[in-house]
Amino acid sequence: MDLPMPQVSEQRDPDPGRMQVPQGNPLLLSHSLQELLARDNVQVDLVPEKKGLFLKHVEYEVSSQRFRSSVHRRYNDFVVFRELLLQKFPYRMVPSLPPKRALGADREFIEARRRALKRFINLVARHPPFSEDVVLRLFLSFSGPDVQSKLKESAQCAGDEFLSCKLAPRAKDFLPADIQTQFAVSRELIRNIHNSFYKLRDRAERMASRAIDNAADLLMFGKELSALGSDTTPLPSWAALNSSTWGSLKQALKGLSVEFALLADKAAQQGKQEETDVVEKLNLFLDLLQSYKDLCERHEKGVLHKHQRALHKYGLMKRQMSAAVHSREPEAVEQLESRIVEENAIQTMELRNHFSLYCLHQETQLVHVYLPLTSHILGAFVNSQIQGHKEMGKVWNDLKPKLHCLFVGPTSTLTPPRSPRDGLSPQ
Repeated sequence: MDLPMPQVSEQRDPDPGRMQVPQGNPLLLSHSLQELLARDNVQVDLVPEKKGLFLKHVEYEVSSQRFRSSVHRRYNDFVVFRELLLQKFPYRMVPSLPPKRALGADREFIEARRRALKRFINLVARHPPFSEDVVLRLFLSFSGPDVQSKLKESAQCAGDEFLSCKLAPRAKDFLPADIQTQFAVSRELIRNIHNSFYKLRDRAERMASRAIDNAADLLMFGKELSALGSDTTPLPSWAALNSSTWGSLKQALKGLSVEFALLADKAAQQGKQEETDVVEKLNLFLDLLQSYKDLCERHEKGVLHKHQRALHKYGLMKRQMSAAVHSREPEAVEQLESRIVEENAIQTMELRNHFSLYCLHQETQLVHVYLPLTSHILGAFVNSQIQGHKEMGKVWNDLKPKLHCLFVGPTSTLTPPRSPRDGLSPQ
């Protein structure tokens, strides 16, 4: 699933300035799809299986074009890496990882997980804030022992994006007045897009699967013709008059298996190409859309809910304090101090809520930057169909002249069937 990638001329250290947007309004992104794709192209390949003391361990070779690096990672390394991303960037789209199966992981499951891990790491490596973070650089380039400890150590005293971003305290100043309405509309739009692309992916998977099934059927068809042509059962005496005809037919049938094997190979190639160029790109976009939906839920259930709960708690505290002051209870001073602490917490929560909306606004723009990926997907689908039918059509045309010896007319002359266009009924 490789999208068009500009060549990387030289390795550069992460530069925070590269992810900055026009100075006029930092809320607006200026990236194009090609710019995002150019950030990195990461390959994830299976390392030949190694047997542990009790269990077999699956390792992946993760190769980054940007860092010119190749490292070995296990599934749990990806898990720790993702947890740290969520910890450092709680208000950004962090893609999900494929599920882990402890026992009984067959080859098909391992391959599906490899593809999902490749989609995950490419989405992360091309995400503007993630791509400039030290955690990503370590994950893609650190070749020493115990990468998990190294990753955790790098994030130990870092804090999250809210604490490190200079714009965070002023995020509200950049938000449009109708941000809540925009958020609701964008969420509904992306939910609809996700549903449509999910159905497209399902149909594309079926078409690719049918092409592979067609390949298997063509191969078996050719093998059955070959088996028929290789039959050594003697002809009965009453069929002796046609012995030469049957012998010629058997010889011709036996030779056709080569062409049908070639047809099967072409059909299998088309199915695999559709899986790689069409289905995987649809899955990549679906992973991105799902991470946006997850982010919206985190915003509502996390920051927004905590903010509302804190406001409610603060309101109760104010009423209690007011009653204590009027009654001149000794605890009034302590309650005043508690109120100051609570006010600071409320203020921080409000700032985080605005920063969460600020990030959501940017992540929404990022999803729309990826929308032109649709043209890549459609182009790959059309090209695979054209190329597949063209190659198979050539094999069918080469096969047609070899069928003439199969058709013998009443006077022992070759009479291959005519097409319906020559005046015969399709029946």
